[in-house]
Amino acid sequence: MGVLDGIRVLEFEAIGPAPFAAMLLADMGADVLRIDRPVAPDDLGPKRTGKHVDVTGRGRRSVTLDLKRPEAVDAALELMAHADVIIEGFRPGTMERLGLGPDVAFARNPKLVYGRMTGWGQTGPLAQRAGHDLNYISLAGVLSGIGRAGEAPVPPLNLVGDYGGGGMLLALGVTAALCHAQRSGTGQVVDAAMIDGAAQLASIVWGQLACGHWRETRASNLLDGGTPWYDSYETSDGQYMAVGAVEARFYAQLLDKLGLAHSELPPQHDRAGWPVLRERFAAVFLTRTRDEWCEVFEGSDACVAPVLSFSEAPSHPHHVTRGSFVEANGFVQPAPAPRFSATPSAIGKPAPARGERGQSALRDWGFDDAALARMREQGLGYEA
Repeated sequence: MGVLDGIRVLEFEAIGPAPFAAMLLADMGADVLRIDRPVAPDDLGPKRTGKHVDVTGRGRRSVTLDLKRPEAVDAALELMAHADVIIEGFRPGTMERLGLGPDVAFARNPKLVYGRMTGWGQTGPLAQRAGHDLNYISLAGVLSGIGRAGEAPVPPLNLVGDYGGGGMLLALGVTAALCHAQRSGTGQVVDAAMIDGAAQLASIVWGQLACGHWRETRASNLLDGGTPWYDSYETSDGQYMAVGAVEARFYAQLLDKLGLAHSELPPQHDRAGWPVLRERFAAVFLTRTRDEWCEVFEGSDACVAPVLSFSEAPSHPHHVTRGSFVEANGFVQPAPAPRFSATPSAIGKPAPARGERGQSALRDWGFDDAALARMREQGLGYEA
């Protein structure tokens, strides 16, 4: 019984941040019903949505509906009337053109929280333009600070725009709007844009920039790899150790564990001496394997950790003890987060195939035989 138990979420099929937000809500106990296209479109890849190994698709049920058919609108509106939350990730204006925009939805369901996920936002000169994570974080200023000095910016996977600045921002906005709707009886639109969220994730940088503590050159600042004591170093076996010894007491332990505590080195914050420190650190780390360095730093506060691969991370003792990764639906995946003391989250069934478990969802949402028959005629597809 998760913290969102009893909340009904109607999700319109999309990729990236919108299904990630729905996964977060489903993990927390929400009843998520996804409206899938009857056939997977080419731009989503072959059956990408509906594969049981689609982690972001876990925990929901599915019905199919071709929203381009005029009669399908009535079926979609029936589902909206029974929902607490809508999640859609189309370009601005698409839902309105389909006859499913917020005004129509609110007329049927005044308490509805209408969550909208886009890259550029619902308004602005770029609102209708195509884009991806890299485009959004570049225009937000974030990409300019990621990478090595003198080299091109490095794409940080698609975590900053799609998932951190997009999906998580949408999930936060939806839950906040739910609280308001339950108090006031009035729903609202949540306009979540990846470009906005990416900018918010970099809030600390804007503060440092304002007071002159941020240099707009890659790898020249405290947390961007500019300092020798906040970076990764190669080990003798071709692996890496991540060093984050920012505070003086932690930096002292780093020097001690590296055998450099009594060496003549430039002061920690002497920018002119950073190349010397980096060279010495790199040379020392190359003298042992990653596992050997893990033993050296075990139990210390030097803020040093091994750089693990995705396949290695779940077996680390810390993750094992906390249960940070679990085997669910036949494969290892991240456990739900954050953790609730009274209403723990849980992983539901694997991502459904198109229409899978749809009939049970419709029953749970209060549709009787007559309604199901009517919606079948309107093009709604579902399986038991």
